Amino acid sequence: MIKSIDMIDLSFVELIKIYFIGAFYDFVSVSYLVIPFAIYLLFLPQRFFNHKFHHYITYIFTYVLLFGAVFLAFSEWFFWDEFSVRFNFIAVDYLVYTKEVIGNINESYPMGILLTVIATIAGILFYFIYKFNYIEDILKSKSNFKQRFKPALLYLLIPVVSFASVTEDFSKISTNQYSNELSKSGLYSLFAAFRNNTLDYDTFYLCDSEKNSLANLKNHVTTSNAVFLNSNDIERNIVNSGEERDYNVVMIVVESLSGKFLESLGGEKGLTPNLDTLAQKSMFFRNFYATGTRTVRGMEAITLSTPPTPGSSIVKRPDNHNMYSSGFIFRNKGYETKFIYGGYGYFDNMNEFFSNNGFDIVDRAKFNGEEDTFHTVWGVCDEDLLNKTIKEADSSYRAHKPFMSFVMTTSNHRPYDYPNGRIDIPSHTGREGAVKYTDFAIGDFLKKAKEKPWFKNTIFVIVADHCAVSAGKVDLPLDKYNIPMIIYAPEILKPQNIDKVSSQIDIMPTIFGLLNWSYKSKFYGKNILDPSFEQRALISTYQKLGLYKENKLSILSVGRKIQSYEVLKHDVFMTEYKDVSTDMSVKDEILGYYQGASSLHKKRLDRYEN
Repeated sequence: MIKSIDMIDLSFVELIKIYFIGAFYDFVSVSYLVIPFAIYLLFLPQRFFNHKFHHYITYIFTYVLLFGAVFLAFSEWFFWDEFSVRFNFIAVDYLVYTKEVIGNINESYPMGILLTVIATIAGILFYFIYKFNYIEDILKSKSNFKQRFKPALLYLLIPVVSFASVTEDFSKISTNQYSNELSKSGLYSLFAAFRNNTLDYDTFYLCDSEKNSLANLKNHVTTSNAVFLNSNDIERNIVNSGEERDYNVVMIVVESLSGKFLESLGGEKGLTPNLDTLAQKSMFFRNFYATGTRTVRGMEAITLSTPPTPGSSIVKRPDNHNMYSSGFIFRNKGYETKFIYGGYGYFDNMNEFFSNNGFDIVDRAKFNGEEDTFHTVWGVCDEDLLNKTIKEADSSYRAHKPFMSFVMTTSNHRPYDYPNGRIDIPSHTGREGAVKYTDFAIGDFLKKAKEKPWFKNTIFVIVADHCAVSAGKVDLPLDKYNIPMIIYAPEILKPQNIDKVSSQIDIMPTIFGLLNWSYKSKFYGKNILDPSFEQRALISTYQKLGLYKENKLSILSVGRKIQSYEVLKHDVFMTEYKDVSTDMSVKDEILGYYQGASSLHKKRLDRYEN
């Protein structure tokens, strides 16, 4: 609350709601935690109640519970500081990739001091509980199994009933999303994220008939140069007349590059001098949106041109081989395709996804000692990454092969460490420094690339994977999805500002349009440069699915709900909405995209066939 004091309603009624609902969630969370001790006490033979072993078990359990509670409180503070929400599916992912996360925590925070403080606070709490005989009352009990059965049954029934009946919907006490997040309990939110990491669309979301949703989807993905091939999916031939081009493509996907960091988008001054200058020499997409809030969401949207579907990203799902990927299309045109990443690609299942969808892998394991001059737990610094990108491009050029490189940066990520002496902000001082360093690295990369023989025949795409922060006062705040996209090719393309509303699913169809390719497509995106392009953006969390079109945002949510808002004010820093009714045409379109995509994925009709 202190961290977000300017973002919440501090009325007495709102505060009562926050603390009352929060206490309820705390009660539910604790009911889960006492299960093992309740079972232990229920079945402990009566003769052991005065045994030292029982005393030690009780003391240890009590201290561990207190330590965990204090540790959780500290963890929630740092998580809120980073994401402005309670624990969610991001925290679940962090529990899976412990090596990177623990390394990141050690590099970002003074863990020795923090753990000492946590242990001390837990010890003080334990002392007062011991002093006031709360533990001794348990140890002196002489009850038999029959006497213990009823209270034990109650302790065990409470979490069962809670699991079946309590949801995060109880926290929706306000139109202010910060208040809703504050009213949750971090531990319960973590439990809920485990439960909801996979969501079946048909079970939880508003549905139309399958026939109608597919028809509506086809209506919105069709173009004047498209011919549908099947009645049961969206496969179509995209036909362009004239000579096809074989320009190289270097796609630099920048970690957490919010629109607010670029002065050229109305954002902060002085953080991205290279990108702001580059925007004036490029196709600059000024009304462009990320589809989600995680790197893997950006990856799936760019490579597959697919809408975000509920639950975890396709990149992280087990059944994600041979998707209808842009990598296969590039390869069919004779390109060398590479996923170039400064970290270890097993993180978030990246290597598994890219290697089975048309890309060769160049991750940190492929960097030799000379190529890795500086790194954090997340990966090599962006300079090293982009120098490696140049080497890989040189290799393809020598082999007389056009190339497509998907390059994923890491430096703009906590702990915000980077080589000293590059910029005027010291390393390890915060997000602003990391943004400016990444901007420096991109500028340095382009200077070096200009000296290469392949430069004049190369299209450079610079786009963010997602914004730095995703939380806001409302569900799906547009400013937290507003990202830059720059397409730079001074020998090929004329500079221009493009203000059409569009999103990451439109990147590959736009690139293929610049290359004037004819190809088979199962993409959901379209060529932004086509004069008939229908402006809209698809944005989401792992549960909320949004369509932004004609200054209105419509959102599908769990419980078969749909809500629409008119956008009153919007820039890269803030968004203001008001509730409006949902038009039938908007309902048809949003169900077409999300129900249609989920259905085709479930039926495996989004796969690649050569």
